[in-house]
Amino acid sequence: MLLLLPGRPRLGQAPLLALLLLLLVVGPARPISFQLPGKARKCLREEIHRDTLVTGEYEIDAPPGSSTGPSANLKITDSAGHILYAKEDATKGKFAFTTEDYDMFEACFESKLPVGTGRMPDQLVILDMKHGVEAKNYEEIAKVEKLKPLEVELRRLEDLSESIVNDFAYMKKREEEMRDTNESTNTRVLYFSIFSMCCLIGLATWQVFYLRRFFKAKKLIE
Repeated sequence: MLLLLPGRPRLGQAPLLALLLLLLVVGPARPISFQLPGKARKCLREEIHRDTLVTGEYEIDAPPGSSTGPSANLKITDSAGHILYAKEDATKGKFAFTTEDYDMFEACFESKLPVGTGRMPDQLVILDMKHGVEAKNYEEIAKVEKLKPLEVELRRLEDLSESIVNDFAYMKKREEEMRDTNESTNTRVLYFSIFSMCCLIGLATWQVFYLRRFFKAKKLIE
């Protein structure tokens, strides 16, 4: 058991305390469950970084009183439409893949139950999808590398800190890209405003000279 004693943390303990507090706040991810009506399709989307391990477990329960059992198709794709995992007549199983690039991934469940004349009960879908540090099996790593419990915990903390650093680096990169885009847009707006003002000044000058010649031609002015 880890006890946090009151008092001012020493130099070098603050990052560790912050990381431990982050672990307590984040906590383990919980499975997602939802109802899937007959002849319906529901999708879940999530953005995931590149070179990230993604694992998941799913379970589809048949409607109460149904004699045919659960009937649904599962398909996981990226934004380009590449199929990463597909299963027809899925009932229960696991999947795993590693992302090649930062992308939006979509897990779709499509019910194959026919819609009858009466009310067809919905199927219950349970999906537990993990990625990054959550997806790693540290018990298996400990057996393969013969690590002690403290070493396993340190490995998990190291992976978590690396994941956090990568997230901050990605957010910083996105912020720089957005700043460059805003600066480029502001520059274009400025140039367009200057061009519009020049056009308006030129048009106003042309109108003055045109009206002056017109009035002179009509001998309204000298």
